[in-house]
Amino acid sequence: MENNLETDHIQYCLTLAEKRFNRGSSDRWTTYDFEKLSESIQEATGVVLSVTTLKRLWGKLSYTNTPATTTLNTLARYAGFDDWGTLRIQPEPIGQTVNQPVRAVPEQRPVAQKQGRQWPLWGLAALPLAFVFYLALRSDGRSTPPDRRASYQFSSNKTVLNGVPNSVIFRYDASAAGDDTVYISQSWDISRKFAVPKDKKEYSSIYYYPGYFRAKLMIGKEIVKEHDLMISSNGWLALADQNRVPVYFAKKEFLRDSTVTIDKAMLDAYNIPMQPTLPELRFYYVADMGGLRTDDFRFDTRVKSTYSMGAAACQRMEILILCKNDVFIIPLCAKGCEGDLYLRAGNQFLQSNNNDLSKFGRDLHEWVRLQVEAKDKQIRILVDGEVACSFKADYMATDIVGVQYRFLGPGAVKDTRFSTGTRVINL
Repeated sequence: MENNLETDHIQYCLTLAEKRFNRGSSDRWTTYDFEKLSESIQEATGVVLSVTTLKRLWGKLSYTNTPATTTLNTLARYAGFDDWGTLRIQPEPIGQTVNQPVRAVPEQRPVAQKQGRQWPLWGLAALPLAFVFYLALRSDGRSTPPDRRASYQFSSNKTVLNGVPNSVIFRYDASAAGDDTVYISQSWDISRKFAVPKDKKEYSSIYYYPGYFRAKLMIGKEIVKEHDLMISSNGWLALADQNRVPVYFAKKEFLRDSTVTIDKAMLDAYNIPMQPTLPELRFYYVADMGGLRTDDFRFDTRVKSTYSMGAAACQRMEILILCKNDVFIIPLCAKGCEGDLYLRAGNQFLQSNNNDLSKFGRDLHEWVRLQVEAKDKQIRILVDGEVACSFKADYMATDIVGVQYRFLGPGAVKDTRFSTGTRVINL
């Protein structure tokens, strides 16, 4: 009984944290969302919870142990309480728990649609208090004083100009750290931080995936320096995602004229099984787009899924427009599977349980054309020339740095381009 009550408290705390984070249902959160959640928690509480820890809490990674007390205290503070003990003595929700137990769902796998959460009135009343608490945390002196930050140095250089894997030499001066541990984090994902000797000046690390990253120098749990770092893909890149080091495919194998394609025969040649778990394939094109911005661009591409057997019946895929501080995520699937889709664009989050996303269901055995248009913060998304979604979005414009395609099983891409005004960027 006590274990069940503790689980209920954790679920309630996650619900409040998810509500505050305000990025739609966690069922469709990607690693990017968990990176941003980690940043939000660190900004509000001064404590870093890694992406891995957060994924375990939300059931995205399998984990059977009870979360550490320090983790629960931090999460409770983010949810608007003084600490975990304070949350536990609050009145229990009327009836059953505020949400269904978080399910262990592999990252980026299709998941069943979750029932809506029931919010007790007292729980809703606590949200303004959480916001006040957040403002107090932002002004309570937790951040590192500017004069202290000025005593640190942090920069980096890539060992190769383009492509992955790519080693980066970090140069730092953390001699003012005193007894605190010095860390370098490769990106927003602070779980990938590594301790470095405070009496040294250089440290190297490997980036296995292209993208736009924000590297950080940390003294204990405080971020004292950070800078942006882009790892390009050196043209088109195709890989099969794995836990640490991906399987890279040779460009001569997947790039055929203007088409990027990975078929079952190629996966068989690499001994990558198709069943019962589908391989996660990713196609990248990351490069300097010459100042292309999210508030004025057009995107055009054609995609196809060539495998629909067994677990691939829904032929799910996602097309990502990668940006410096944002990401657009456009889903497509086979007809009949439209009831479990998630779309993100212009800082808006649309789910098929309360939005009509039926036009994103197509016959993916044939080439499907996807277009995204953004102008004056009005976003239109067209599928095969038909408007599938259109809305006004209030978001901060940022630079576009490329695209990523995610397929569950074999897939193909062609005729990809960006444009703005009369300028066209063919990928």
